[in-house]
Amino acid sequence: MTIAELHNVTHNFSDKRVLANVSLSFLKNRITALLGSSGSGKSTILKIINGMVRPDSGTVRVFGEDFDYQNPARLRLKTGYAVQNIGLFPHLNIQENIALLGKITGRPSTFIQERTAFLLSAVQLPDSYLKKYPYQLSGGEQQRVGLCRAFFLQPPLVLMDEPFASLDYKTKANIYEYLLRLQAQEPTSVIIVTHQLEEAELLADEFVWINEGKVFKQGGKAELDQIKYEFKEQHR
Repeated sequence: MTIAELHNVTHNFSDKRVLANVSLSFLKNRITALLGSSGSGKSTILKIINGMVRPDSGTVRVFGEDFDYQNPARLRLKTGYAVQNIGLFPHLNIQENIALLGKITGRPSTFIQERTAFLLSAVQLPDSYLKKYPYQLSGGEQQRVGLCRAFFLQPPLVLMDEPFASLDYKTKANIYEYLLRLQAQEPTSVIIVTHQLEEAELLADEFVWINEGKVFKQGGKAELDQIKYEFKEQHR
């Protein structure tokens, strides 16, 4: 069963073709890595699925329905989003940052409190961090808060655009563990954009290699292992 689909999607920025007749299906409750070099079009695919970019042609279906680009908010609220620069609000403390979507959507205070406590425990941050502000946390700790926020509304789909690119290897390894734990505890479809083959190997059930705006190769873990040498040669 699919969570998101693109059919013959084409998109241009100015006079540059970014995506050319891309057709993809993302499976429900799986982690899919969008692999490719910078400028290959992988981040544009994520933005199209989230309604941030409207394709020039083609159709996009999310959660079994055509995406309404005139009214994207309804489907966006069912989608978690995490990016490299995290996007935490500096004037809000950690508790307020995590719970923001709950308040915006009118969730009961009991749900907000219980959900915040559960997520904080899942990423192994102590309760004392709730009153801290983003500037008081390390980059890895901020990314953990970003994970909490992305998963807060228990979304069926989480989109991640190179969220761990700036972290050191040890911190990444810990974040990978937290992500996999959350995805296992609350089965969610995750689409993660990365240019790092190792990240895809550790996290993904499926991969799609985007090259010059087209689907170059795709498959599961076995196919990912088969393209390792070719990918590394192209991305030296």
